[in-house]
Amino acid sequence: MGVKKMGGFVVLLMMVMWCWCSMVEAEYMLYKDPKQPTSVRVNDLMKRMTLEEKIGQMTQIERSVASNEVMKKDLIGSVLSGGGSVPSKQATPEAWVNMVNDFQKGSLSTRLGIPLIYGIDAVHGHNNVYKATIFPHNVGLGVTRDPVLVKKIGAATALEVRATGIQYAFAPCIAVCRDPRWGRCYESYSEDTEIVRLMTEIIPGLQGDGSEKGVPFVNGQQKVAACAKHYLGDGGTHLGTNEGNTILNSKQLFSIHMPAYNDSVIKGVATIMTSYSSWNGVKMHANRNLVTGYLKNTLKFKGFVISDWQGIDRITSPPHANYTYSILAGINAGIDMFMVPMNYKEFTDGLTYLVKNKFVPMSRIDDAVQRILTVKFTMGLFENPLADYSMTKYLGCQAHRDLAREAVRKTLVLLKNGKSPTQPLLPLPKKASKILVAGSHADNIGYQCGGWTIEWQGVSGDVTAGTTILSAVKKTVDPNTQVIYNENPNQDFLKSNNFDFAIVVVGEPPYAETFGDSSNLTIPEPGPSTIKNVCGSVKCVVVLITGRPVVVQPFVDTIDALVAAWLPGTEGQGVTDVLFGDYGFTGKLARTWFKSVNQLPMNVGDPHYDPLYPFGFGLETTPTKTT
Repeated sequence: MGVKKMGGFVVLLMMVMWCWCSMVEAEYMLYKDPKQPTSVRVNDLMKRMTLEEKIGQMTQIERSVASNEVMKKDLIGSVLSGGGSVPSKQATPEAWVNMVNDFQKGSLSTRLGIPLIYGIDAVHGHNNVYKATIFPHNVGLGVTRDPVLVKKIGAATALEVRATGIQYAFAPCIAVCRDPRWGRCYESYSEDTEIVRLMTEIIPGLQGDGSEKGVPFVNGQQKVAACAKHYLGDGGTHLGTNEGNTILNSKQLFSIHMPAYNDSVIKGVATIMTSYSSWNGVKMHANRNLVTGYLKNTLKFKGFVISDWQGIDRITSPPHANYTYSILAGINAGIDMFMVPMNYKEFTDGLTYLVKNKFVPMSRIDDAVQRILTVKFTMGLFENPLADYSMTKYLGCQAHRDLAREAVRKTLVLLKNGKSPTQPLLPLPKKASKILVAGSHADNIGYQCGGWTIEWQGVSGDVTAGTTILSAVKKTVDPNTQVIYNENPNQDFLKSNNFDFAIVVVGEPPYAETFGDSSNLTIPEPGPSTIKNVCGSVKCVVVLITGRPVVVQPFVDTIDALVAAWLPGTEGQGVTDVLFGDYGFTGKLARTWFKSVNQLPMNVGDPHYDPLYPFGFGLETTPTKTT
């Protein structure tokens, strides 16, 4: 080879080496390196992002309008399932994993490959999913005053959510419900701030232990990002009106409704959801003082703030009357991620316009995106964006059903036991000649679980796997005891049978949100008629399946024993465990039980406090040894 040719070869070799080094250097991106600190990764990624990519991260859309192509084309940062929104009826966990992964692959194929975060309302277990374990609603869990139990429930829920490939739960609701007329009162642990504070221990259950004070934290692939909601004062609205106006001075707001948020931030909650409600006429979705001023600047919350479903639409009355204003008000308040489920392009186009025309500073966009990316990096989403089927075994597993059954036992409150203290009816004997089970809620899993179960509003009937109270009675009693079920027996039937005793299970039908607002709080017919008919003829225990205290004073004297079972979920055997004495009653009311709705609102400590059963009330029984 001549010198001239040799020189040319060396130059060519150097160029190839230079190109190769450049490619290696280009491929190494700080944000993709898990060894780098989160802040370094976030900053590196944000430097690379366009405005369109940033606004995409701030956008959360409903799964029904999402697809692999939508995620890729519109650069969407998050997807959610609304209540009852599923891949298919009775979908398997594998079907859920496949759906979430398909969306995720769209996100990963974008220029920067930023993974999506998928959210769902898992508010008493993974309640949208067929055959998941459904735990008691919060109104029951508050009765237990047991933070260790709710932490275990949080951990079990996280496993079941991850079993379907989902990484984010819109829970817990840490509302302090001050008026049971509110349709979301069952999502609240208590009227008492201190009990709600105790129950924030569900957050390390969902997210894992190990948070540095105030820093968002999700400990690996068996945990999920949590969401404390609804900030702030959702449980304090006038007359208990859903999405209404909370009329309080600052001292009252901060002493009743804020403390559980302080605790949640300290425990490293990853996200906080703003409330539809207002405080003294100012919509929380537009309240800069409380969202940015207090939550972000005073409490030093480092996670992201998410809106509720079409929450910014409802800043105006009527909703969506001036959407550009709503976007501006929401973004300036300090909301970071926007739940704009259906018509999301109106949001992304509107926000882009507002930024380009200097109505929204770039610093506000960067604050939002930095918080969202911090949570995504912290969760390990960049390293483990796709789910597999390895965790599907956790959905509705026996260990979780056993935990739910334990929870049911501890949520029950015994309000009356015998027409005189010397003649208690409970615990019931397992050996009897013939017993009656009656009532609309005795053999109905859907009713037993309440709202936010399979469907947003809940459903009636055999909607998911579980044990009804009737089935549980049959499994519990002696094999020679005859169990007769008649949902609403008439007098002739009652007189023609010689029942030892009756178990009457009645209550409210399922509901959610505004559909549950009630001005009268009565049990619908045929509940009251069933109580009067049966308890007028047979020694009876009435088991109430309700999301809140209801009117019972008119027939309480007719009843021999009265049990508040709240909304127990799928594991009805927890009810019979206590009714028949395998375990004792231990629950104490975490809500005041009023005499009449005319007394409302009435909470412990109020000057006009005159309840039927006071806060903290609950009779106890001793477990009976089985011979």
